[in-house]
Amino acid sequence: MKIVSKCTGSENIYLYRTTGVIMHNPIACLLPLLILILVSTPGFADVMGITENATTQAFADAGFQVNTGKMEMFDVTGMYEAGISSSCYANNPSAPYMLSKIPDAPGQTAQNHLSDAPLHPENAGLWAEYKLRPDEAIVYLGTTPPECDYFSYCGYIVMRYFPAEGQVRRVFASLGDTINRQKLQMETIYGNDPFKQPIIVIFSADTNTAKTATTALIQAGYPEDIIHTLPIPHTMVKMGLEAESDSFTLLHRMAFFQNTQDGDSYMNSTPGVVYRLTPDEYTEPAYFPVPELIVRGTGDTRELDLYADLEELKEAILDTYGRKRAEEMSTEVWLYEGYDGIQRNIDVLGETRDTVYLKTSNTTLGDNPDEFIIVYGVNHAATKKSTYANFGLYGTTALNGIGGVSNHDYTGTAESYIPNNPNAKYLYVGKIARQDDGSPATVAIPYDALAHGIELDEPCFVGFRAYVEPDTKVGPIWSEIVYDRAIKFNP
Repeated sequence: MKIVSKCTGSENIYLYRTTGVIMHNPIACLLPLLILILVSTPGFADVMGITENATTQAFADAGFQVNTGKMEMFDVTGMYEAGISSSCYANNPSAPYMLSKIPDAPGQTAQNHLSDAPLHPENAGLWAEYKLRPDEAIVYLGTTPPECDYFSYCGYIVMRYFPAEGQVRRVFASLGDTINRQKLQMETIYGNDPFKQPIIVIFSADTNTAKTATTALIQAGYPEDIIHTLPIPHTMVKMGLEAESDSFTLLHRMAFFQNTQDGDSYMNSTPGVVYRLTPDEYTEPAYFPVPELIVRGTGDTRELDLYADLEELKEAILDTYGRKRAEEMSTEVWLYEGYDGIQRNIDVLGETRDTVYLKTSNTTLGDNPDEFIIVYGVNHAATKKSTYANFGLYGTTALNGIGGVSNHDYTGTAESYIPNNPNAKYLYVGKIARQDDGSPATVAIPYDALAHGIELDEPCFVGFRAYVEPDTKVGPIWSEIVYDRAIKFNP
């Protein structure tokens, strides 16, 4: 079992460190058979005619009350439009989301806050965020996505009660590093092909519960090397089933499927079962310590050498579209990290350490064809500071991300602006407008479309992401990249 955590001293709980030192188990020889079973069916949950019963019985024999839920796509825009959630959580317009949906704990009386059952009645009784007893565990058994640029699993605190305010509000902060594609590729059992593979994720604050769940899974026949743990740092959260307790969730991200049809099939499926494990008898937990974090950054600042080239590109853009029409927008760090949000009691919108978040100052966008936003910057994927990078336009009211444009779309777009600059291949130019001009690097923003668009003259901003620096397997550090930029051109 690989754990994104400090060492606990338990002989059966191993540490996944940034050195890539990973414990392996001979039982991994069972993996090819398990993979054959899994990939020959629509999803992990569909092959549980034997396995689900055996798994449930193994958990029960280990002393758990077992309740089941599922991992499923979460429609952030639909939830906002239905008045269920207060925003779209600054969603990534290039990447969909799945999350765990599970029932209440046995005997729970305090209400949870968020369910998509009003949109999907079959999910009645399942919650997208949920309270956890300190000795409970959430266990996800599923398959990883088909081939894509990125996928990950991460645990979150979602809602918190603030006594001084007398209210519950969202914090939505990550509780450590993710389990992502790039890290799984370091593991022998996954190697260079971590796609459509079985994976088990344990989300818990209690080392004893995690250990007992792991033993039960192995006894049920699962290879130990596919079991991973995301610890909950109990000192930073308020666990329990009371109204004043925090709520949590397990989020599954993915981006840029190589085969769109395969990606759509995965997103429209239920790729796994989520078990809520509640010990029959409560015992004081042996808590995980706060997980160690992979250090962002490599010290490599060569991307900053492109700053002068970016200035040259800016001048060319101004010459092309008209300096007198230009309104340069400033760029700043948008979101930091989960532990920052928890300490400052602010909503960090379900961020992840696998990326950096930048945003521009606010502007508006009318429907005049001569009114548009030119987005430009360094292609962080081309400089190897990220695996993929993208931008989108966000309304300030709903925080709804619209029209993602990524390095897949804008690579090579700067060369026509500065054709004699050999570094133009590392830069890009994109466009945000109301009209589509046919370029893959242009996004047309609709209006009169509820949260699927941004209204005329509604305050809005450009948001940027740069996911997973290859050398570190987490997001780059802000001080080693050149910030993306935007210029609004008025009629």
